[in-house]
Amino acid sequence: MSITYKMYTMCMVQDKDKVLLMNRPDKMGFPGYIAPGGKVDFPESIVNGAIREVREETGLIVKDIVYKGLEEFCDPSKQLRYMVFNYLATSFEGQLLENPPEGELLWVSKEDALKLPMQDWFARRFPLFFEDGTFELSYVWDENRDQTLDKTERQYRSKSSISL
Repeated sequence: MSITYKMYTMCMVQDKDKVLLMNRPDKMGFPGYIAPGGKVDFPESIVNGAIREVREETGLIVKDIVYKGLEEFCDPSKQLRYMVFNYLATSFEGQLLENPPEGELLWVSKEDALKLPMQDWFARRFPLFFEDGTFELSYVWDENRDQTLDKTERQYRSKSSISL
């Protein structure tokens, strides 16, 4: 049985103390508030996939974009590895779409964002976008038993932030 790899992006768009989230309806899957993102098209680069997804879902063109980390889910019973490459964009141009395709868009303070209804995995990942360095979250998941079999959760701090 061959292994299937699925590659996605997520890009948190930040404007001073606010972030842009979209409220995905149930019919879209992953209902609740979430950052823009989606599938990486072959053969585009992962960062270009993130920039494209933000533009398609919000109308904004992100400028200053920084890689923040990887979250992946592996399901051995399906031979599936689902990878999400996460970015933070702190500048952009353009106007928000009036009728966004993935759900209503909302600028919300970072402080209030976690009070909104959202998926548990997104709530867990949310603060990591704003911490120094990068993160790596990896979960081996058994969908049939609805159980995590193994996990790796790491943060890598930049050397400039390490005190001696």
